[in-house]
Amino acid sequence: MSEQDVNSLLGGPEEPRPPSMLDAVIPVVALIGLIALSVYLFGLDSTNGALQVGLFTAMSIAGLIAHKNGHSYPALGNAVIGGISSAMGAIFILLAVGALIGTWNMAGTIPTIVDYGLRLLDPNWFYPLVVIICAITGSITGSSWTTAGTLGVAFVGIAQVMGLSPEIAAGAVISGAYFGDKMSPLSETTILVPSLVGGVTTAQHIRAMAATVVPSILLSLVIFFLISLTADVAASTAEIEAARATLGEAFNISLICLLPLVLLIAFSIIKFPAFLSIFLTAIFSGVLAIFTQPDLVIRFAGDPDLSKPLAYIKGIYAAMATGFVSSTGIEAIDSLFSRGGMSGMLSTVWLILGALGFGAIMERAGFLDKLVSSVLAKAKSGGALVATVIGTAIGLNIIAADQYIAIVLPSRMFRLEFKRRGYKPTVLSRTVEDSGTVTSVLIPWNTCGAYHTGVLGISTFAYFPYCFFNIINPILSLIYGFTGFHMEKYAPGEAPPVDEAVILPPIEEAAVLKPAGEA
Repeated sequence: MSEQDVNSLLGGPEEPRPPSMLDAVIPVVALIGLIALSVYLFGLDSTNGALQVGLFTAMSIAGLIAHKNGHSYPALGNAVIGGISSAMGAIFILLAVGALIGTWNMAGTIPTIVDYGLRLLDPNWFYPLVVIICAITGSITGSSWTTAGTLGVAFVGIAQVMGLSPEIAAGAVISGAYFGDKMSPLSETTILVPSLVGGVTTAQHIRAMAATVVPSILLSLVIFFLISLTADVAASTAEIEAARATLGEAFNISLICLLPLVLLIAFSIIKFPAFLSIFLTAIFSGVLAIFTQPDLVIRFAGDPDLSKPLAYIKGIYAAMATGFVSSTGIEAIDSLFSRGGMSGMLSTVWLILGALGFGAIMERAGFLDKLVSSVLAKAKSGGALVATVIGTAIGLNIIAADQYIAIVLPSRMFRLEFKRRGYKPTVLSRTVEDSGTVTSVLIPWNTCGAYHTGVLGISTFAYFPYCFFNIINPILSLIYGFTGFHMEKYAPGEAPPVDEAVILPPIEEAAVLKPAGEA
């Protein structure tokens, strides 16, 4: 039943009224005010409930204004359900990663990565090396989420043991992972954006992105290198060796413990479904723990009345459900490796539900179109046009709270305008990725920001200042726009290619184009 039919049955107007600019602005102002209040009152703990309350309140305000304009409550409810359903894939992946972290800790996978990292990584070069390793891994797997949820977790742990900043380490992980993701022909966003813009292949899109992405990562590496030179390494060499010895006493450190990492990378390379890849690897890791850490699994199960086989099964269930809890009695080890579990991701899921519900109402009520169209009308120069795309993508990451909405909508909205002004489609595809893809992780309630906070254990507000690549990239793209650098246009007499039949799906169907939530 259409919204007009629902309104007619309820005695309301048959056609909802278009929103005024005031209608569109009020929910955004309310959202900003409520978020600011949440952060002021609760600080870094605001993601544990305060932000969620603010998002649900802003969603209610948007719904009331939309209803005032003639949208029925049932239709708005369906819009919210549709918006949330587009992220169900991301939610399932998030829960699977929680299970993975739990079993990886129990199997000794993360402790082994930490041990080898302490052996091989020089604290004075730690941050730039993390960027490089995560960039390589991201380009191989085509997923910033997989990179952060595996190696990223270990690198943050290594930073803590070395006495370095886990917040800066998280920024280095994210910077490298997102660079690798953007440069990978396996990445869903790298494949999706050129297909939406039309007239550009994935290879052309990657070459176009290199113009902004490569300088951005090089500048980021310089900054991380300078930070490393001036960083105060709190742990001495003797203390690091003592930490390694303690780690060896608590866990069986072995290359065999790295088999789950190899399996997950293999799944990524063959493009096996993301949720199944992570969840099956979590189960494999739990089974591996029986062989690599048998006494630890039985101790974790905590039920001496059970036979060994049942105790093993209970330990695997518990690690996946509520997370592994280390009980060595050594506080540094126990605090570092007592993490994971599906239940630990529930506050992040709550955050995603509120954010996507708000974004769905903003879209259904026409508030987003109203805000974007008013800005586009004022974009006269090429620089202003690029600024509009960047502002729209960042705004959608904030308001709609989903990376894929932030790249699908601008790719749709601006493709004809860029073509009309004679710009090659690679300019738009590059600009969309420079803004929509990389800034999503900087928004606490965005699916990407919520995911990375959940897996890395570092608040988005805490790692934000150190995501240098994600901050520099859109700024550099904006500079290119206003200077005309790499703003390729068609030569006089050169006809733009005829677009193939590009099917532009509704936003609620965007999840079909990707393993939802993976960047």
